[in-house]
Amino acid sequence: MDSQGPYLNKRALCSPLGAARLCQLAMGCAVIAMVVHSAGYSGSQGVFCIAAWCFCFAMTVVVFFLDATRLHSCLPVSWDNLTVTSAAFATLMYVTASVVYPLFHVQSECPYAGCDVRNFRLAVTVCSILCTLAYGAEVALSRARPGQTVVGYMATPSGLLKVVQGFVACIIFGALANSSEYSRYAATIYCVVVFAFCFALTAVVVVMTVCGRTKAVRCMPFDRFVVVCTLLEVLLYLSASVVWPVFCFDTKYGSPWRPSSCPQGKCPWDSKVVVAVFSFVNFVLYVADLIYSQRIRFASSHRPTRSRV
Repeated sequence: MDSQGPYLNKRALCSPLGAARLCQLAMGCAVIAMVVHSAGYSGSQGVFCIAAWCFCFAMTVVVFFLDATRLHSCLPVSWDNLTVTSAAFATLMYVTASVVYPLFHVQSECPYAGCDVRNFRLAVTVCSILCTLAYGAEVALSRARPGQTVVGYMATPSGLLKVVQGFVACIIFGALANSSEYSRYAATIYCVVVFAFCFALTAVVVVMTVCGRTKAVRCMPFDRFVVVCTLLEVLLYLSASVVWPVFCFDTKYGSPWRPSSCPQGKCPWDSKVVVAVFSFVNFVLYVADLIYSQRIRFASSHRPTRSRV
């Protein structure tokens, strides 16, 4: 060993944050092993679940390894912002998978393969929920406390809301791609453009923060830039949340009731309802983001220095 000190980061191993990540690895590995061994998956819902579990497990392995070996200092990123963003995104992915998998794969009676398959699927659901709690614990441990000076923007409520907004936007895009018939009217096309523009703007803020490029905005401080972007997104989502239901469910343009002949899983009316609900959800999230953005205090280089007496 070098006399300069240990190579491994003890805080990554022997701390509440390290314990949360070890639980994520253990539960994530158990989930994937049981699904591959006997629980199984089928359909697009099952593919999404196994993809979410594998992606989050791989991401956690990389984060834990880089943190334990201190190699993250070699990366041109803001490590604190990257880790809390990854944990928040993984939490949302696991929440979705923990709901979707039992909904489509767990039955009260034993399937044709026997009760062992059902029991394994129940165990997968339990481990997935436990892993969700572990990721949520990491977000809670990394989250900025009220009144403290914040170095990592993604650790603030506003930063965490950015991750949720992006995730909800992905749900909207999935519904749009599932026979939503958004191209029938110019107004609904406008709504799709709003969803895409706001998602891109949110992604730009997150990428700039994670990559440590908050000084790239030269005309204004980064915190003001975030508030300006959020206000624009609030106004755009407000318009889309009003326009979309009118042009999808008004009797002049569509139907306020679900057609009886609409096929299950491929019904345009269902997709329109999903878009309408989650566009309103994202509008509420952007309003909350705008409120929280006013209260953020950044620790940046333009902060005035105090002279020592």
